[in-house]
This record gives sequence, structure tokens and C-alpha cells, in this order.
Amino acid sequence: MTPAAQEAHIRRMKAADLDRVIAIAQSLSRAPHWPREAYLTALGEKATPLRIALVAEDKASGTVAGFAVACLIPPEAELETIAVAAGFQRRGIARQLLEALVGALRQERVSATVLEVRASNEEAQALYHAFGFEVAGRRSCYYADPVEDAILMRLALT
Repeated sequence: MTPAAQEAHIRRMKAADLDRVIAIAQSLSRAPHWPREAYLTALGEKATPLRIALVAEDKASGTVAGFAVACLIPPEAELETIAVAAGFQRRGIARQLLEALVGALRQERVSATVLEVRASNEEAQALYHAFGFEVAGRRSCYYADPVEDAILMRLALT
């Protein structure tokens, strides 16, 4: 972990974080732009399916710098979104979020996690490969605006 990444504190997402989380997502062209209700559902402890939603909070400023959401579909999970605000990128925060998320998934006894990533998003693919994800397939024209293929990736947790 880089020294800069140690400046972020990973914790569960709260409703009070949603304005900032939504602002981060809307500021990034590659992040999904979910409505507030989708995030509220992700925070529900009794939601079906259950989700784990985390934020990375900058220790110096207290600002939410990034977030991640995974959907549990036992025995697997799907990483639905991970995003870091532009001003906080390249500091190891996405890796720190991913490490914390994988730890939480292991506690839930999840055996593997899957994700889709834009074929053009080489930075994200490099992070996932470095973390141990392997390419599991491709979905043609999965993304819109612009239309683009998705690379399917999988990480075994057991």
C-alpha cells in the first residue's frame, strides 16, 4: 500500500454520504450514474439482494474520496461499481477500497467475485489484473454512450 493510500479511511457508506457519492459518480464518465434510490437500496441491511457499500474518506479533510458497491449473490458477488474522485486518483485509494471490499466479501463467505469493465478502461483492467482478477469473457455492446464491449473478470476468494 502506498503512503498516500494510508491517508484514506475505509468505512461503510451511510445515507449522509450520498450527495458526495453521487457527485463523484456524475463527475466521472466511466462510472455508472445511479439514482439516489439505488444507493439507498444498497445501504439497506435487509435489501434483497444484500449489498456491501463502502466509502474511502480522506483522513486529512474528511472528504469522501471514493466508493465501492458489491452485490451478494451467494456463493458469488458482483462488483457493481468502484469510483475515485478525480482529485484523489492515483493515490492507491481504489486498491484500498478493493482490498476492504474483498475482506468484507470473505467475511460473508463469498467464494468469488465478478465484474464487468469497459474494454477501453485499461487503468481499471490493470488494477483488477494486479489484484488477481482473470478475464472470464466478453459481452459485445454491453455499455451505451458510447457503445462498447465489456470485459468480464473473476476473482476466486477461496
